[in-house]
Amino acid sequence: MKIPITSCAQALCRRTLLVGVMLVMAGCAIQPKPIDPAPEAVQAQIKLKALIASEEPLKGPLSLYEAMARALKYNLDQKIEVMDEALRFKKLDLAGYDMLPAVVASTGYSRRNNDAGGRSRSLVTGNQSLEASTSSDRGVRTSDLTASWDVLDFGLAYVRGMQAADETLIAVERRRKVTNRILEDVRTAFWRAVSADRTFKKLSDVETLALRALRESEELEARGLVPPLALLAYQRDLIQTQSEAQRLRRELSLAKTQLAALINLTPETEFTLLLPDRTNVVPELPGAADEMVLTGLRFRPEMREAAYRRHINTLEQEGAFLRSLPSVKSLLGLSTDSNSYLANGSWLNMSARVSWNLLEVFRYPAQKAALQAESAVLEQRDLALTMAVATQVQVSRIRFVKLSQELNSVRRANSVQERILELSRRSFKAKAVSQQNLVREEFNAALSEVRYDAAYADLQNAYANLYASMGLDNFEIDVKSDTSIDQIAALLESHWTERALTLPAMPESKP
Repeated sequence: MKIPITSCAQALCRRTLLVGVMLVMAGCAIQPKPIDPAPEAVQAQIKLKALIASEEPLKGPLSLYEAMARALKYNLDQKIEVMDEALRFKKLDLAGYDMLPAVVASTGYSRRNNDAGGRSRSLVTGNQSLEASTSSDRGVRTSDLTASWDVLDFGLAYVRGMQAADETLIAVERRRKVTNRILEDVRTAFWRAVSADRTFKKLSDVETLALRALRESEELEARGLVPPLALLAYQRDLIQTQSEAQRLRRELSLAKTQLAALINLTPETEFTLLLPDRTNVVPELPGAADEMVLTGLRFRPEMREAAYRRHINTLEQEGAFLRSLPSVKSLLGLSTDSNSYLANGSWLNMSARVSWNLLEVFRYPAQKAALQAESAVLEQRDLALTMAVATQVQVSRIRFVKLSQELNSVRRANSVQERILELSRRSFKAKAVSQQNLVREEFNAALSEVRYDAAYADLQNAYANLYASMGLDNFEIDVKSDTSIDQIAALLESHWTERALTLPAMPESKP
């Protein structure tokens, strides 16, 4: 017997169909909307200025270790690595929850406008055996609290958690690598900026002197008092001197802008440098070549990251084996039902189920072979990386030694040039040498000082590169938001002037 559809049910069907059509039309109406870059650019500039305004202001001339401290605390690349490291640790904490059982709580309510019931028919006679009856209330509330635990999922979650722990340690090593690079760049930019500050006035004076001599030579050319060929050669030398002075000023002036970017200051920020005294004392090598190579193989972030990658590959092989095993899933739940017809409105249910994806059994040998091939590639990369690290340590060591020798030669050449300039000035006053010779010696003196400062800066950079090639960054500095720049600078100065003089003790090799 067919049950007629009531007008209420027909209205409900029409409304449901109308809502569905409206949802489909709304989905089709979505169009891409480009972002207006103008307000985004303004907002980005406001954020940057607000960030810089929140930083500890410069109190005076900027020293080397204060610049390094500000880079450790405020450099944006450094902050990215620090935040990525913190993100990895949070994901590691999150991975621990995957090993816990799944506990699901649910509740629901259902109601109908008439009674739910039914008749029964005899399969022998085909006659109705019972009158229509119901065993359910019109409105029913149900609640469930179920805990389920899968042994296979637990094992895989444990493997993934161990891999997440290795990824966290890789993030730590990447931060160390970025820290070494930033501090090396800061030292290079600082010493180049020092050279710019020391020689800026002298280069300006040389340029002014060359320009004045050029004008005087042009006047002599106009009068015809000097042979044209000699005068033009003199003008050519003056123009070359002026151009060279301009080029040096331009190159050195960029160092201060680069330093400002490294310590998170805007390019237009005006600041002065604490110019260190020139000294004949140069840093010394911290150890023998073999000791430095072993130190590099022990502390370089790339070597440690490679070790963690090998461990991740080993764990992946264990995970592949676990996926080929059968899964055992158990379930424990507590349920309640408000149906008054039930004899027991609440009950405890338990179940267990074993399942086995047989395709994983056949897939495992191929996956194992692929992971073993990946392991072989990682081992080969490790050998190449070991050679690269050993080479970099040796190259940085040789470069440091050669630059120390070059600095000694440049220092002696600068001393000789100072005496030549003094004699040239006296001779010019006595009209024993020409203005052309004086301009040339003034420029040579300024250039000699630039070379002296550049050689000293290169040596300091090589010293930092020597430690970066060994992966040494054992500053033991916990840079927090409330750690002052002075505290960080004091710790950095202590490290570079005392602790960095010797290599860390190597562990005793086991027989």
